[in-house]
Amino acid sequence: MSDDVIPTTQDDVPTRCGFVAVLGAPNAGKSTLTNAMVGTKVSIVSPKVQTTRTRIRGIAMQDNSQIIFIDTPGIFRPKKRLERAMVAAAWAGLADADTVILVIDAQRASGKRGLDEDSSSIIETLKKNGYQDVILVLNKVDLVNPPVLLDLAAKLHAEGIFSEVFMISALKERGTADILRYLASRAPLGPYMFPEDEVSDLPMRMLAAEITREKVFLKLYHELPYSITVETDQWTERPDGSVKIDQTIFVARDSQKSIVLGKGGDQIKHIGAAARKELEEILGQKVHLFLFIKVREDWAEDRARYSEWGLDFDA
Repeated sequence: MSDDVIPTTQDDVPTRCGFVAVLGAPNAGKSTLTNAMVGTKVSIVSPKVQTTRTRIRGIAMQDNSQIIFIDTPGIFRPKKRLERAMVAAAWAGLADADTVILVIDAQRASGKRGLDEDSSSIIETLKKNGYQDVILVLNKVDLVNPPVLLDLAAKLHAEGIFSEVFMISALKERGTADILRYLASRAPLGPYMFPEDEVSDLPMRMLAAEITREKVFLKLYHELPYSITVETDQWTERPDGSVKIDQTIFVARDSQKSIVLGKGGDQIKHIGAAARKELEEILGQKVHLFLFIKVREDWAEDRARYSEWGLDFDA
């Protein structure tokens, strides 16, 4: 694109727009980092691994640049169909990206066991495919002694694929602004792909379902297996400015239904209250949230659900 057709801001500064793929092992902090740089919740965060299922796009504005984050599912060794589809989606995210970020849990990587198998595998795959301009983000650095951290950074930089290293705490949003400014400075010249006030291309019905799924995991991750999903069934805007949202939590067995309900329905009430509060903050309107629980043993083998999530059923 020649300079004379590049869009400009009101101050006559050429605009930039870049896609950034955020890779990493499960629980490295990818979703927390994406949310911090976008400035609001676009991807769920949970102590339970592999909770991000789709390539969620978060959109951030910095100066004259629009940065579109592809928050990929954590990369690990898949065993089941859903896991294979999630890992395939993570690697497919690189095809859309101008820049690749690899997030590594510095606390875990600097421990006695060193770099985990999943992160090592990601680095080897990046090297195998010729990536040499990857941004390394060491997360949770506030939990690591500086000399140990510097040694870890040196060892990883020696892999030969990293052009920049950032040390951050995504949870505390320390160092995240530096990453955003760096990404903005290197984004390709070009028009914005989304309106400047948009923070995600994820449909609000799906984001609402993801928020409720997050609350289920945050409340019950010690008791509940990974095989759970949430769907938004109805979204009704009311004349008084509030919104009524009906959602179904799908579990694989009756025993899981009892766990989600809790004694006297106390668990589902807690989950609903937490989800409703966050939805009201995001939507800026009163939310009436109604949750239902259904047992569906084969939901993870439903081709239509994979299509809704942007996953390849046959991966």
